[in-house]
Amino acid sequence: MQETIRIGEEGRQPVQVTHHKVVGRANRGKSAETLRLVAEARARGVDVTLDQYPYTATSTGTAALFPQSAQEGGAEGLRKRLADPTLRQQIKAEVIHGILHVRGAGDPANVVMASCAFDPTLADKNLAEITRARGRGPTVENAAETAIELEQQGGCSAIYHALSEEDLERILKAPFTMVASDGGIPVFGEGAPHPRNYGTFARILGRYVRERKLLALEEAVRRMSALPAARLGLWDRGQLRPGMKADIALLDPDTVADRATFQDPHQYAVGVRHVWVNGKAVLLDGVLTGERPGRVLRGPGFQSSTVLSGSATSPR
Repeated sequence: MQETIRIGEEGRQPVQVTHHKVVGRANRGKSAETLRLVAEARARGVDVTLDQYPYTATSTGTAALFPQSAQEGGAEGLRKRLADPTLRQQIKAEVIHGILHVRGAGDPANVVMASCAFDPTLADKNLAEITRARGRGPTVENAAETAIELEQQGGCSAIYHALSEEDLERILKAPFTMVASDGGIPVFGEGAPHPRNYGTFARILGRYVRERKLLALEEAVRRMSALPAARLGLWDRGQLRPGMKADIALLDPDTVADRATFQDPHQYAVGVRHVWVNGKAVLLDGVLTGERPGRVLRGPGFQSSTVLSGSATSPR
């Protein structure tokens, strides 16, 4: 966090600490320190803001358990290092550390496969279960060996239950935090993706506004709309007023809620009645209309170029 702020401060550039979180048991509670660093930087005039998703698990590849030094040169570089017995033991020690103290939070059962292209049956199985199925006891050392095998087979997308609710809520309450899913668009029913793909924004409104009362409804909506739109320089979106694009969600604040879980992630949120995108209805009374008026949104920093005869055209 100090390095990120320093780069922005010395370069006189805005800083976005994206999907901010505190990972690993040893770091729990340290969000108080990271938020203090941001507040102090903002007081000095540094333009620093955060965004987060409202879940106590991260989602990324199984490569996250491996040291970056072992991944130099990509998958091929990692395979070569794992073929060296001495380097393999060093890498395994780092993977053990990752399971104990970082992404695994002390238990290989906290590492759950979302999808594995080489073996779709591994989806929704955790590292302890896979280790046991391969004829080993589910110890951390054996789980590290399993993780190495999975990576050698091509790697998986995984969910890591390694965050604390206390840190999540503290970060969410900070006035400079906005909401982002850090998700994608999964194929409904395929694999075991992170529930944030389906439930992020409804979860904020249902759990953290209505139930936990951490934010006022209006403030939560601002952090999902006007604040990120302004941060990205999308000046025609994020607010309801004349001249803006008509992106509108009509919802019931008493019933809006996420339904997706880690055990059953392919569930749509509830409580949103109508949605308009660019002025056209895409959801009416909870039913999709078939309209597809959306478009890619690009901020002022976007540049597009085409390589022709070894040289690039001017950005447009």
